[in-house]
Amino acid sequence: MEHFSLPALSRIVISGGMHGNEMTGVYVVREISKKKVDKIGSASLTTVLSNPEAVKVCQRYINKDLNRCFTNALLSAPLTASSPYETKRAHELNALFGPKGSPQAVDILCDLHNTTANMGMCFIFYRLDWITLHIIKYIQSKASFGPVRAIQLDTPLPEAYSFESVAKHGFTLEVGPQPTGVIRADIYNMVMETLNHIMDWLEKFNSGCTFEGGEVEAFCKTNALDYPRDPTTNDIIAAVHPQLQDNDFKLLRPGDPIFQSFNGETVKYEGEEAYPFFVNECAYYEKKIAFQLARKISISLPSISVTKD
Repeated sequence: MEHFSLPALSRIVISGGMHGNEMTGVYVVREISKKKVDKIGSASLTTVLSNPEAVKVCQRYINKDLNRCFTNALLSAPLTASSPYETKRAHELNALFGPKGSPQAVDILCDLHNTTANMGMCFIFYRLDWITLHIIKYIQSKASFGPVRAIQLDTPLPEAYSFESVAKHGFTLEVGPQPTGVIRADIYNMVMETLNHIMDWLEKFNSGCTFEGGEVEAFCKTNALDYPRDPTTNDIIAAVHPQLQDNDFKLLRPGDPIFQSFNGETVKYEGEEAYPFFVNECAYYEKKIAFQLARKISISLPSISVTKD
């Protein structure tokens, strides 16, 4: 593939506490702030607790999910005195680190999240962005822990709803399993190691290193499945089947068990072959999602280097 010369990356943001009960990002941001780290080579580094009011009470959110408030439509809508707290906070964050889609937006935004699902370390991103994909490729070659996976959300940028979409190059680090309101040392260590590798990559890129092209395997989200429900009460009547539980990213085939009803019956999968993820995620019960599905793709990367003056 061809070679791309890309602008230097001068403004970097690491955010935690988007959901106030996902504790790794909260403690990582506090630790970086405590050490007063504000530079990565020639680039500035800013940390932010995205939803401080939710962090105070260790809840996912106060009024609504802040990480669904960053679509162009929501960010351009006028605020009123009765606007939900998270809607107002999204406008504040967009003003600080965007505006979304503008030349003034920060270069890199890494938003730290936890999942209760057994997903390990995952990068979640929206578009085919060479910077993000090269960072993923680099981390995959350096990480001392298990698989580092890439998840692509096939959503147009104006409709992209999460915080990282505000930046020129944004991605989420989704790491688990970790219960809400809890900090696990192994998960914390995975995130800190990943951030150190990201900082190393950024220094090398801005210093003029060339990163050769290659391939990155990614999981492209296709759809989601809800739990079986009582047609009258809408109550859940089955749990994720033991053979699916904790088996995120394991190929799911037609006929495989996916739910076990509370009276002992097995519900089998009837769709096309796919890869499940966010299996039995605690926060998705309210969204009526038992797990999401993806197809596996391979993305070809060009070589890249910083544009020279």
